[in-house]
Amino acid sequence: MIQLNFKSLHAGVLSVAMAVTASTLLLPVSPAVAQVRALPDFTDLVEQVGPSVVNIRTLEKVGPRQNQTGQLDPDMLEFFRRFGLPIPSVPNGPRPNLPPGHGQPNQQEQPRGVGSGFILTADGMVMTNAHVVDGADEVIVTLTDKREFKAKIIGADKRSDVAVVKIEATSLPAVRVGDVSRLKVGEWVMAIGSPFGLENTVTAGIVSAKQRDTGDYLPFIQTDVAINPGNSGGPLINMRGEVVGINSQIYSRSGGSMGISFAIPMDEAVRVSEQLRATGRVTRGRIGVQIEPVSKEVAESIGLGQPYGALVRGVETDGPADKAGVEAGDVIIKFDGKKVEKSSDLPRMVGGTKPGAKSALTVFRRGASKELAVTVAEIEAEKAVAKAPEKAPKASESKTGLALGLDLIELTDAVKKELRIKGGVQVNASSGAAARAGLREGDVIMSVANVAVNSVAGFEKVVSDLDKAKPINILFRRGEWAQYTVIRFNS
Repeated sequence: MIQLNFKSLHAGVLSVAMAVTASTLLLPVSPAVAQVRALPDFTDLVEQVGPSVVNIRTLEKVGPRQNQTGQLDPDMLEFFRRFGLPIPSVPNGPRPNLPPGHGQPNQQEQPRGVGSGFILTADGMVMTNAHVVDGADEVIVTLTDKREFKAKIIGADKRSDVAVVKIEATSLPAVRVGDVSRLKVGEWVMAIGSPFGLENTVTAGIVSAKQRDTGDYLPFIQTDVAINPGNSGGPLINMRGEVVGINSQIYSRSGGSMGISFAIPMDEAVRVSEQLRATGRVTRGRIGVQIEPVSKEVAESIGLGQPYGALVRGVETDGPADKAGVEAGDVIIKFDGKKVEKSSDLPRMVGGTKPGAKSALTVFRRGASKELAVTVAEIEAEKAVAKAPEKAPKASESKTGLALGLDLIELTDAVKKELRIKGGVQVNASSGAAARAGLREGDVIMSVANVAVNSVAGFEKVVSDLDKAKPINILFRRGEWAQYTVIRFNS
């Protein structure tokens, strides 16, 4: 680094320094600096996409005694319903005037909620959130030119929160759907909707994160765009004027925007909408497993290395996974050749598979990978969990187990048949290290350090050969579900 002594500078040196400074100011500005200076202008995007955004309000028919919310604004009703809050009663509220021919005797229509949507096709298909139209007896769509249409609900899918409604109109300005895979964190995005019933409101921000897990079937786009009640169902738009998401959820402690909002990725929404338009419902695949995340500690102890995949806690009897040979304690690491990065990926992969399709399944079992083939079934209501196994009579005791805080007993044939397992040992009592690891009376230990155990003697042999200074992974069943835990000697 060159240090200048200003006391010794004469006129010639000073002039040279000024010239260097002047020339430095004339150097080209770096691209990063240029981007900072060139803030985005959304005016063209608003003119381009604005006419495609609609306001949606819903009505419900109620009897005279049910009409307790007449004084509440539609946007407030939407707020209470969206966040699961009880709707306050207004016992003496005025009743809305009914248009001629509407309603039935002793019934009247009252506002139920307000939201947003956007025109998907020029012939009147409109996309919005399922929660916006859920439970509505009538759906009214208002265009930016103030035309109003009574809409027909084509279909709504609560799992993805996507709905499609149809209005009788032609030559409508449809949106352009963008490629979500090109969306980058830090990219500018814009939202148009009706927050608190204020139509055609524009807000903007950046993409805060992608693949955000907040639901079973959707990896949400997180943004800091100001989204409030009434924005639900409106489009999230990139700088190319393409819709990349449907604004669906916000994180809020007050009900207002706190800079964290979530949008349904448009590629997922389009897949759902295609099924809704074709059949009015969405079919998803299932393989019949109960799963949980793989922790770092478990991954290291079973030899998986990095924590990834989905740990199978339980397998539905005679379900697709059961027939394919999947066992409780397996870690599903690939589905149809695609890596399962985290447990929440598996329901999306399976759910997006057509029922009846045969798919490849890779599981990690007792230190090695195993290839299986599974026929995907259609998703249905979850079955009840089987009761915990009956306590078997005491047959023997494990001295090594007692060092871990485990009092173990043999399994009876009746318990093996009930749990549909060939072996294992049952925990008669748990204390010390075993209790701290989460094991308790009635649990059935199926493997230790990736080695299956079929008897108390087998458990003794496996544990006696282990390095007592290292943690031990134990796979155990509790009722119908299996899970791993890690236990240490003298812990």
